[in-house]
Amino acid sequence: MIDFKVNQETCTKCGQCSSDCPARIITMGGGYPAITRENEENCYQCQHCLSICPTASISILGYDPIHSLSLKGILPDSSQMELLIKGRRAVRQYKPENLEPDVIKKLLEVACYAPTGRNTRQVRFTVVDNRATLIEMREEMMAKLVKISLETGFPPGMEFFSDYVRQWEGEGADFLFRDAPHFLIASAPKSAVTPVEDCLIAMTTFELYAQTLGIGTVWDGLAKFVICDMLPEFKNRLGIPEDHVIGYAMAFGKPAVNYSRTAQHEPAGVHFVN
Repeated sequence: MIDFKVNQETCTKCGQCSSDCPARIITMGGGYPAITRENEENCYQCQHCLSICPTASISILGYDPIHSLSLKGILPDSSQMELLIKGRRAVRQYKPENLEPDVIKKLLEVACYAPTGRNTRQVRFTVVDNRATLIEMREEMMAKLVKISLETGFPPGMEFFSDYVRQWEGEGADFLFRDAPHFLIASAPKSAVTPVEDCLIAMTTFELYAQTLGIGTVWDGLAKFVICDMLPEFKNRLGIPEDHVIGYAMAFGKPAVNYSRTAQHEPAGVHFVN
């Protein structure tokens, strides 16, 4: 049951919900929008009908439009979005303090609105939300990496980790998490239509929203390599389901560095098809 309801006292019978329905299952029979019982299983659960209704007359899946945010007049303008995107930096210096739990909760709440293939919404966030826990995990990982370096060497294609291990032993340089207090992994079931892509979009959404809260992030490919390819036992330790593929990893926290301006890039490589 998708629980499609129409408030007939406020519905103007404009038909926008029907014309915008991607599944084409909303009809205007009897003047008011409706979904037949046999068509309910074809619903994409995208909530386009709830979102497009100008009079907030439609509820679906148990969601009431009064709890949605209004899109009238409060969206960032193009120059603000340009600055947000161009000003994004990979932060590799962090303050040694945890974020407030409510801030982390808000970050994840917003990130879960990222689009997914066929709207399956199966991305799962695994979060280390305490600096002490991440330090403990880092120490254990580094001890195992040092052992690999001394005993067998790193696998083909991963030999460059030897340089990072030397930096760790000589300077205590944290190349795994950059001394960030928090760590995030996005994973999704291998059976999902686009599991890796869904994770990457979710992480990008997380990162962009984090900037608006003054939170720094860094895409953590090195930690991903370690967990996926060299120390797979940590996948289980972190509670990542066996049938999930890890899309990517990210460290985050309060930045200990501030950037004053955007970087400058060469023009994008573009091919226009005539």
